[in-house]
Amino acid sequence: MDDKTAWNNFELEVTKADQDINLAKAALYFSQAEYPYLDIEAYLNKLLKISQAIELKLPSTRYPLQVIKVINNYLYKELGFAGNTDNYYDPKNSFLNQVIDRRLGIPISLAVIYLDIAKHLDFPMVGIGMPGHFLIRPDFEEAGLFVDVFNQGEILFPQDCEAKLQQLYLQPVELKPEFLNPVSNRTILIRMLTNLKQIYLHHRDFNRVISTINGILILSPDNPYELRNRGLIYYELNRWQESSQDLESYLAILPNAEDAPMIQMLLNKINY
Repeated sequence: MDDKTAWNNFELEVTKADQDINLAKAALYFSQAEYPYLDIEAYLNKLLKISQAIELKLPSTRYPLQVIKVINNYLYKELGFAGNTDNYYDPKNSFLNQVIDRRLGIPISLAVIYLDIAKHLDFPMVGIGMPGHFLIRPDFEEAGLFVDVFNQGEILFPQDCEAKLQQLYLQPVELKPEFLNPVSNRTILIRMLTNLKQIYLHHRDFNRVISTINGILILSPDNPYELRNRGLIYYELNRWQESSQDLESYLAILPNAEDAPMIQMLLNKINY
């Protein structure tokens, strides 16, 4: 399968109502753009089988803490899933097929696997986009507990989340209530693609940067900053027409942007 078909399938999935998006399937579609022979149904079936194995281990009375502990035990201890602390910025950590095969990932990709398993178990959970570290929690009011999927499913309470923030930023950080708000499926996918984009930018792999930005723009079509970013990459690649189109779109949306004079200067150079 070529990457265009993979992205078309991705678009079909993510244009559904947010709650109807199959996160794992959407993540596998953008993985398929990188791995053309990826069998999406086979990987979805692997996640289903993991869920079925966990189902057999669950007690008849399913208190949230019990369910989480059973998932954690099977996923981390029996199957050996783990956060990739040795090579955090390996792009493979963001492709769900690779995460499933290698049983290594980063917080958000491991979260997608955990969320899919929880969904199969009829134990709905949601993503929590805490700054610097992605968490999940059971989807009911006043759940009061969070799961750190990167750290063996460690169970956290709000005070633990604040301590983790301070650990990440090496300074006192106030835990604002909005830091622990659930995020949408689209937001999770944007965050996954943004992680990949940053890795590819670091390696100056501009064609893959463009591919990931295209994916972000499927999810957020009028995002001016991604239009600008893609326009600047096109400029680097001497793709003048595409660069001009994106940079003009950026200025049309944000005519008073702080970098508007610089962008206009580039446009003048392109159209000279």
